[in-house]
Parts: sequence; structure tokens; C-alpha cells
Amino acid sequence: MSAPAYSLRRRLLLWLFMATALLGLAALGDTWREAMRTAQTVSDRVLFGSALAIAEKVSLDETGVLEVDIPYSSLEMLTSTAQDKVFYRVEGPNGAFLSGYTDLPLLNPAVGEAAFADGRFGNVAIRSVTLARVISTGDRALVFRVTVAESTRARQALAREILLRAGLRLGVLALAVAVIVWAAVTVALRPLRQLGGAIETRSPDDLRPVTLTAPQEVGPLIGAINGFMGRLDSALAALRHFTGNASHQLRTPLSVVRTQLALMERAQNPAQASTAMDQAKSALTRAERVLAQLLVLARVDAAQSAGAMYGVNLAEAARQITAEMVPAALHAGIDLGYEGPDHLHAQCEAVLLGEMLKNLIDNAISYAGRGAIVTVRLQALPAGIVLTVEDNGPGLDLSRAPKRGQNLRQDTANTGSAGYGLGLAICAEISALFGAEFQLLSGAEGRGLRVEVIFPKGQIGPP
Repeated sequence: MSAPAYSLRRRLLLWLFMATALLGLAALGDTWREAMRTAQTVSDRVLFGSALAIAEKVSLDETGVLEVDIPYSSLEMLTSTAQDKVFYRVEGPNGAFLSGYTDLPLLNPAVGEAAFADGRFGNVAIRSVTLARVISTGDRALVFRVTVAESTRARQALAREILLRAGLRLGVLALAVAVIVWAAVTVALRPLRQLGGAIETRSPDDLRPVTLTAPQEVGPLIGAINGFMGRLDSALAALRHFTGNASHQLRTPLSVVRTQLALMERAQNPAQASTAMDQAKSALTRAERVLAQLLVLARVDAAQSAGAMYGVNLAEAARQITAEMVPAALHAGIDLGYEGPDHLHAQCEAVLLGEMLKNLIDNAISYAGRGAIVTVRLQALPAGIVLTVEDNGPGLDLSRAPKRGQNLRQDTANTGSAGYGLGLAICAEISALFGAEFQLLSGAEGRGLRVEVIFPKGQIGPP
């Protein structure tokens, strides 16, 4: 059961929106931390200013004792709409309490310095600052400390306000990004819809390559579709070739069988019936051989699409197949032999190479006649590797042989099996598949037929 289809657009939008949301949350977290730092800095400056204003009001009375006149305006500047609570404490030398809240925690900064701290006073969270100052009496210096604290409502309210404004801006930005992403994804996926439309409007037999101006990312998809359509076209062409050759090559032997069966029905004596039976068997044998050759042609067409070539030892294959064909040659009164080295490699396909050699040798055995000599020869020449099958029989009419580059299979289909046969068509097409040159020549001293398959230097490969 196939998985349900999903929307590529929805997936892209979902991932983009999730990424935008995560980035927005991260930005809000960073904004909150920045807002807290900003509120802390602003509030600390006001807190420090209030403590400094009180410290400036500390003085000596006539008896040389410290006294403080609290400027309440300095405390009022700490009040806010958040209704913060404000606390203070002034302490003289040796911890002598001067004014304020007696139990307000104090810090202990160095003289002339200030110290800030967070804490609690009662059940209220506070932020406090302590200033250490010195006042001189002429003969001695008196150190005093001023502490001012306020609750943290104001700074938290300020941080929330900053965060809210930043959140609103990020929300508007996220909405704008969503609209832009939606439009961008829609536009970006348009070439896929155009590609689908271009293929959908085609007729079933239109396998031409798709030509569509598309982004680079869609290029591999179009290339894969064109490659598939090319392979499909090759497969359909192979099927058409197979059916065309089959209808032509099998028509004659099947007609002979039908005719001989009719003669058997009208035979006047057993001898006539036996003769008709022998003719029918011969036609069936020929039909079986033609069908086997047609299957080889179909394999050649399939190999043209696959293109799987590798290094094959031509010498070993030629020697082995020649040995396999010796019994058939002896039965036909043919002297069959092999001449060549033990090792010689070329780029080809082993099974099709064997079919080509069998067809060349079988063709020579079939047409050379009793007493003829058939030689399978393999040579390494400057032009490349030359595989030759030569006989000294009556030969063929080479004036009817196809010229170089002409389709030998088409010639066979047009002229029937007289002279050349389907076997040579198979050999020619296998040679073309290997990138080799196929030649039909006269044998030695003008007698017989010499078939050469020349593998160029570029096709010679390692084992």
C-alpha cells in the first residue's frame, strides 16, 4: 500500500513558519534580557542619584556630630506609576544610626565607592545602593554610609513595556514574512506545475524530450524525465523492430508449414505424406532458428539502452566458441579452426559477443559447403583488434551487400534471407553496439567470404 500523498507547498510553509516561530521566540527571549538590562541601568542611575543627593545633605553640627537633612525630593524621584516602595538608611561612624529604616540591609563598599545589590526587605523584592563617603572635622575624618532601596515593580514594568513593543514589531514582521514566504513558495513551485502541464497535454506516443525553461533545481528532474522517455522510446523502438522482423522472418516458414500440412491432407500415398512432413519439419526448424535470432536482436536492442560494456578476453571467447562449433562443422564436412593469441581484451558484452561469433561461424558453416575451410582469426593491428571469420566456399554477391553505415537489418527485411540472412544482421548490430566496424569482404584469392569486425583502439580495454 503506497503512502498517502502530501503537499510539498504545505511542508515548505510548515518548516518555514516553524523556523520563523523559533527564531521569533529566541528573539523575544533576547529582547526580554536586553529589556531587563536596560530597565536595570536606567533605574540604577536614578537610585544612585537619589543616594548621592542624600549624601550631600550630611553635615556636622556645632558639636561636631553628624546630622542629615533628608531631601525628600530625592526620594520622590524614585516614585512611579508602578507605586514602588522606597526605603533609605543613613549610618554614621562605627555603625551609628542617623536616619531611615533601622533594619534596612547595608552594603560595605570602599570609601568613595558605591555598591548595588538585589535582595528582599520584609516581603518586598528590592534593589539597593550604598554609598560610602567621608566628611572631615579638621582633625579627623568621619565615614558615613547612605543606603537607598526601592521595590522592583517599576523596572519590571519598564521591561514588560519594552518587551511588548518589541513583540508587536516581531509579530508584524512575522506576518509580513509569512505573506512573502507564501507568495515565494507559490512562485517557486510554478515550474513544477508547468512541467506537469507540459507532460499531461502530450499524446501517449509523443516521447520527445521536454524543453522547458526552468530553474536549476528543476533541471535534474527534467533531465531524469527526458532520460526515462529516451529509454522508453528505445524500448518501444526495440519492440517495433522485433515485431516487424518477426512478422517478416516467420511469415515464410509458417506459410511453408501450412502448405505442407495441406499437402499431407491430400497425399495419395505414404511417400507423399512423408515428404510433406519432412518439408514441414524443416520449415519449423528454420522458424525456430529465426525466432532464436529475433530474441537475440531484442537483447541487442535492450543492451543499447543499458550500455553496460566491460573488458572481455576476445581470444578466450573466440577459442571457446570455435571449439563448441567444431561438432556442427564436422557434421557439415567443414574444417573449422582458430588462429590468434591467447589473450586480447576489448570493451564489449560477453553474451552478445558470443552470439555474434556463433552467428558468424554458423553462417560460414551453412553457406561454405562440404570440404570448405572456415578460419576464426584474431589479430592486434595498428588500427585496432580485428576479429575475422573467413571461408573458401562459393561466397556471396557483395554487390548486394549494404554499404558502410547502412542498416543491414533493414536490408535483410527488404530482401529476405537470400544471400545475407538475419544472422549477419545480428552480427552487424552487435558490432555497432560495441563501437566496432563490420565489413563483408571477399576471401583469399577472391573465393569465399571474409567477415571482419574491427575494434578501434578506443574500444580496447583492460581485462
